Amino acid sequence: MGDVTTAEFAVAEAFRGEWGGVVAHVIRVTGNWDLAEECAQDAFARALENWAREGVPANPAGWLKTTARNRAYDRLRRERVGQAKIEQVARNTYTAERDDDGNSGFTDDRLRLLFTCCHPALPAEAQVALALRTLLGLTTVEIARAFLVPEETMAKRLVRAKHKIRDAAIPYRLPPAHRLPDRLVGVLAAIYGLFNEGYGASAGAELMRSALSEEAIRLGRLLCQLMPDEPEALGLVSLMTLHNARRRSRVDAFGDLVLLEDQDRTLWDNEAIEDGCTVLDRAIRLGQNGPYQLLAAIAACHATAPTAGETDWVAVARLYEQLYFMNPSPVVALNRAVAIAMADGPAEGLALVDDVEAEGALSDYYLLPATRADLLRRLGRTEEAEVAYRHAMEMAPSEPERRFLHRRIAEIRRKE
Repeated sequence: MGDVTTAEFAVAEAFRGEWGGVVAHVIRVTGNWDLAEECAQDAFARALENWAREGVPANPAGWLKTTARNRAYDRLRRERVGQAKIEQVARNTYTAERDDDGNSGFTDDRLRLLFTCCHPALPAEAQVALALRTLLGLTTVEIARAFLVPEETMAKRLVRAKHKIRDAAIPYRLPPAHRLPDRLVGVLAAIYGLFNEGYGASAGAELMRSALSEEAIRLGRLLCQLMPDEPEALGLVSLMTLHNARRRSRVDAFGDLVLLEDQDRTLWDNEAIEDGCTVLDRAIRLGQNGPYQLLAAIAACHATAPTAGETDWVAVARLYEQLYFMNPSPVVALNRAVAIAMADGPAEGLALVDDVEAEGALSDYYLLPATRADLLRRLGRTEEAEVAYRHAMEMAPSEPERRFLHRRIAEIRRKE
């Protein structure tokens, strides 16, 4: 006999960690992206009923893949697609099961999915969005928020991308070695997006979805095996590893957000930090600088500082200057402003934040008013800081972030 609460928890955990694998598996079997998403949703719905009645299976991921695949097979049969199509699905199923049993690392369904989503025939702005939609099961609203675009715009991008894959018969497979670099930018961005969704969830009661971050690191390491001399792949793995090393200190016992400067550094994973720095050294020795290597170098400055007060903010600011030269995006500009505020004082940083705000590109990005509020607080301009904190709190995506901003407002009021 099963248990309803246990089943609900198991299904929620499986969804966070296995959604992408289930969808990728059915796409591989059927070649139909919309059908794969529908059948994956059905498999998770059936799991709620079945696992509550019969107990959680020993291999939840395998159960979900089999259920989704069988559902797809039934749908194709009912739609009378023809015996030839059904036979092809059966052949694909056999191949998929064989590869899952003896995974060499380069037949990984999710890595294959990433390279398919990032085919150069697809618009660059749609590649990462489609990968996150398929790998994570994020809603269109959540993806639109991550890309700072309207929901309707994102919905159209996703639909067009799926139609392009279907109409152009883009194959679901890893490209040959000489074609890998053509898709690298999108694949790296998708893996980093997957990591960020795990490290700072776009919505919900919890700040982190650790299974997603771990999966992103796994995919990054597979990519490094596939492209061992690609410095930006190494840089991304280093970046994710260094960030993930601080995971246990990012929330307290109550699940509330703890800022980097206040984190208990004894909770940091020193072995992971050493590993991240070693991977970064390998990337740098290849002699081709890039944005992920710069971000990893910034993360290394934080991870190797014995205390928050000993952080080399001058070096961090210098690295952000280099990153901004390579990638003058508004988010990089905001992070650069924070680093300069720490190196040269809050007034210098606030002037740069005001410039970012004036451009308007981050009007829906809660960290913009949150950053402005913090600098105003440090300058003693508490009334303005409270207004900015309230604005940020209205926009913050997760409960831990909203609670943190609420505490900041309470601290300001106590000091008045």
